[in-house]
Amino acid sequence: MALIIPKKYKQKMLPETTEVAIKMIKETFQEKLGKALNLRRVTAPLFVLAGTGINDDLNGVEHPVGFDITCMGNSHAEVVHSLAKWKRMKLGAYDIAPGYGIYTDMNAIRTFEELDNLHSLYVDQWDWEQTINKEDRTLSYLKQTVEKIYCAVRETEWMIYEEFPHITPRLPKTLKFIHAEELLQAYPNLSAKEREAKAASKYGAIFIIGIGNPLSNGEPHDGRAPDYDDWITENSDGYHGLNGDLIFWDKVLECPFELSSMGIRVSEKSLMQQLELRKCTERKNLAFHKALLAGELPYSIGGGIGQSRLCMFLLQKVHIGEVQASIWPDDQIKACREIGAFLM
Repeated sequence: MALIIPKKYKQKMLPETTEVAIKMIKETFQEKLGKALNLRRVTAPLFVLAGTGINDDLNGVEHPVGFDITCMGNSHAEVVHSLAKWKRMKLGAYDIAPGYGIYTDMNAIRTFEELDNLHSLYVDQWDWEQTINKEDRTLSYLKQTVEKIYCAVRETEWMIYEEFPHITPRLPKTLKFIHAEELLQAYPNLSAKEREAKAASKYGAIFIIGIGNPLSNGEPHDGRAPDYDDWITENSDGYHGLNGDLIFWDKVLECPFELSSMGIRVSEKSLMQQLELRKCTERKNLAFHKALLAGELPYSIGGGIGQSRLCMFLLQKVHIGEVQASIWPDDQIKACREIGAFLM
């Protein structure tokens, strides 16, 4: 995604007021999220030991920021990519009952990101995880959970409108669920991102189910690591996948806006199937994978929700740097300043 500079962008909030609004959004949304999904806040690590299988591998090719720990015999640590696996272990350690869970502030550094309106070197999100029963590993449970999260987002959007009436709500009342294979069949000549754009612009808010499993064209809609979300199990719609991405249509940028990736987590069976499909069965010998295969971890559902992205979308900003302090290329800083957008 190249940098987008809208011709008619209008700054709706000064930087000082933006800081106040950011605090309001974060406090309001995390409270609503916690109540909606019965989550309690926990403290999370910024880094984990390498070689344990705990760190999120994303698409399997991204390299984490790392460092050696002198007083531990130069053991190597990695800054987390996300806490997808760590949260599931924490559910087990705290013996959290089905229907209840945890959320935390996750902070990451992703040096491989292509910096643009939506992508930063610094990633901040609410990582959450909920214990479920085995029989809850269904498409209907996934959809019910997504609906609760979407409701929390819309309620936060209306809170912003009440405080700042010139920032009017944009999200539709209903969220459209659509499988990645259905998108492919509807737009067979378009790329995955182009298909997302078509659907998001049409419905305003969509949840694309089945991220990671190869579609009928032999390619997945998007990448997903093989060892946290379940994208291989056949669901009640007859397609594969118990996970997905929550995507809005951003009228400021005129493009799809991904807010969250989430899903029902792998079972012992789907973990091995996905490791075999991705040709990385050696991971079964890592600590996290051993515990999962031995039935020592609870069944769960979880995901991540971008904090800066939520603030950017609800405040109708043109660049994530307007709501997040990070490092940006000089040409982006200049281009944004010329339209009245000031990057932190």
